[in-house]
Amino acid sequence: MKLAVVGVTGLVGRMILKVLEEHAFPVNQLFPVASPKSIGQMVRFHEKVFRVTDHLEAIREKPDIAIFSAGSCVSREWAPRYAEAGIRVIDNSSAWRMDPAVPLIVPEINAHILTPDHTIIANPNCSTIQLVLVLAPLHARYTVKRVVVSTYQSVSGTGARGVRQLENERKGIAGEMAYPHQIDLNLFPHGGAFQENGYTAEEMKLVDETRKILNDPTIMVSPTIVRVPVLVGHAEAVNIEFAGSCDIREVCSLLSDTPGVVIQDDVQHNLYPMPILAEGKDEVFVGRIRADDSRDHCINLFIVSDNLRKGAATNAVQIADYLRRHVLR
Repeated sequence: MKLAVVGVTGLVGRMILKVLEEHAFPVNQLFPVASPKSIGQMVRFHEKVFRVTDHLEAIREKPDIAIFSAGSCVSREWAPRYAEAGIRVIDNSSAWRMDPAVPLIVPEINAHILTPDHTIIANPNCSTIQLVLVLAPLHARYTVKRVVVSTYQSVSGTGARGVRQLENERKGIAGEMAYPHQIDLNLFPHGGAFQENGYTAEEMKLVDETRKILNDPTIMVSPTIVRVPVLVGHAEAVNIEFAGSCDIREVCSLLSDTPGVVIQDDVQHNLYPMPILAEGKDEVFVGRIRADDSRDHCINLFIVSDNLRKGAATNAVQIADYLRRHVLR
């Protein structure tokens, strides 16, 4: 197995290497790739040191899989060139997610649709991954009609710039602003550029990607993105309306049996999902599961996941592992 990691020096790129090690993903040859300013730097993987290289050198080496986490512009330019060379691309940006020819994959839900003909595979947005992992079993059982979701997204979702801004503000240091406002001791309903419909780009990702992954364009999604002064871990308050009645005990049972989902719901002992409990873990945590007393056929719940892991690196590595086991034969 020859593997390239594109954007290896970024927050998610470094996390991909960490997850590959932890999951014992079999890499015989690693090709770390980054922007021109990072070429020549050294990265460590499995107690070995590797030199960061450029795209052309990586393509010449013909890796089996290339995991991209370098932004949409890089992915749009380079993913097709890797694919043309016979390299499977797993892309963590938004560049290819809504392309009808590109599968959008959360392995626990829809990895089975992957075939040898798929040369570019899209990794969903971090907030979408944790949402659909909870919605999928409930949609299969009850049919989801409408989802109202408010996210509370950590600064690492913006990358190193967001983390630096928060850390600088906490230390009283003036520095580069990743956001239009102070984030320390603050929060604001803004993630991504505002669109003509009044929603942000990040909010529309939740709408479009949820429908594509669950293969149901009729699901209505009403999202609000909120950025919060947390380093790692995205949280979501979710209201779900079903086509008919549902049973809370069965909902809990369905979610307990869903791979990758962990229920944390013991309010008598103040146990519920929190970013501080999810950090460093691959699972999606769900709690505060309860009926919505204001509306029929509705429930409320709270979802938390480490956005750098399951929301990005872990999901990509899981896709790579599925390709290795079932497609690249």
